[in-house]
Amino acid sequence: MICQFKKIFQVCITTTTSAGLEQILPWIFFHKVVGVTNFYLFVEGKAASINVSKVLDSIPGVKVIKRTRELEEQQAASRVWKETWLEKFFYKPCNHELFVKQSLNMEMAIVMARENGMDWIVHLDTDELLHPVGTSDYSVQQLFSDMPENVDMVVFPNYESCVERDDIKDPFSEVSMFKKNYNHLDNETYYWSYDEAARGNPTYFLTYGNGKSAARIQDHLRPHGVHRWFNYMKDPVEIHTDEAVVLHYTYAKFSDLTSRRDRCRCKPTEEDLKRCFMLPFDRNAYIIASTATEEEMLFWYREHVVWTEKKLINKLLKNGVLTRIYSPMIIVQGLKETGIFESVISSALSNQSDDDKFSSSIEDEQRSTSENASREVSSRNFGQMEPQDRGRNVLEIARSSPKAIPPQSPPPPQLASARF
Repeated sequence: MICQFKKIFQVCITTTTSAGLEQILPWIFFHKVVGVTNFYLFVEGKAASINVSKVLDSIPGVKVIKRTRELEEQQAASRVWKETWLEKFFYKPCNHELFVKQSLNMEMAIVMARENGMDWIVHLDTDELLHPVGTSDYSVQQLFSDMPENVDMVVFPNYESCVERDDIKDPFSEVSMFKKNYNHLDNETYYWSYDEAARGNPTYFLTYGNGKSAARIQDHLRPHGVHRWFNYMKDPVEIHTDEAVVLHYTYAKFSDLTSRRDRCRCKPTEEDLKRCFMLPFDRNAYIIASTATEEEMLFWYREHVVWTEKKLINKLLKNGVLTRIYSPMIIVQGLKETGIFESVISSALSNQSDDDKFSSSIEDEQRSTSENASREVSSRNFGQMEPQDRGRNVLEIARSSPKAIPPQSPPPPQLASARF
């Protein structure tokens, strides 16, 4: 009798983040539990501070890449600037600039992943968890080992968090209710539940509804925006998962209103907001965070984000629009109880040099100024360092790539049959 063993695939995640350790550490260790081996973290803001990056660098399998002048010059020389698939997002502020930055970071992460012998790469934000439900051991490695050999890309529909309190501090360990992606609902349920599920907001989800994806590492792979991957030489063979999803903890904390506002310097006017934000709820939230008092913001947050209507919750749970998911909460709570987060921080910082300690002591005072300068440099680099030759290269002459896929709101109910 011959025993056949499936290959254990090496899975990595890349992200661009300015979050702190309170968010990044649970995110990393949850994904380690479910089988992710490597992480490529492109950090700025708080995540790039001396203490935070030192802790992250100390974790096996984690590579921290800071947004240095050298990195920006390297990315300014990317072939992306000579191509057309991303160009509609060039030289625009806020979400558009971030979208370009993330795509350039994904391009670099592909190279790193190949050098490290990775098999699959996923792009996730640090407010998202990959939920490999449907596998016997809750494992991303098993999830990808079950994929047919001809599959190049796996698309995970996203479920969106539905918070039931306005004082959430740690969404990963406190939130269990999620709104299902419309791709996991039948058209009739989606149609009849749309208005109640939207709760007066612009669309069914607060933010995007077109999922995230993983790509098999191979020649000619490139990002296709932050939600998809592409290949310069072929149309990727993709499948959509029926069970495994990405859990998106969007606006799960009241402080997310102001933290998102503080990352953008656009005026709260209709004209400016259309240039700055791709999704309507983000525009509405920015206006509130920029013009309202703390009390008014909290009232708005409770009205538009927090779910308190028990009758409505029970109705949408019963018809399958809402669902309870406990696995990530249990895992993160268990990790906390082991003390691993405190241990990692203590171990990394106990080895600080005197120079590091001095630098970190004045860092908080300088952070606001340095972050503003970083934003200015980043925006300026993307404009002034553009390659002079806008001609397309040989590969692009031979093959015209479709445009990058941006974050997209779920469709109106009458269009729900058009699956992404």
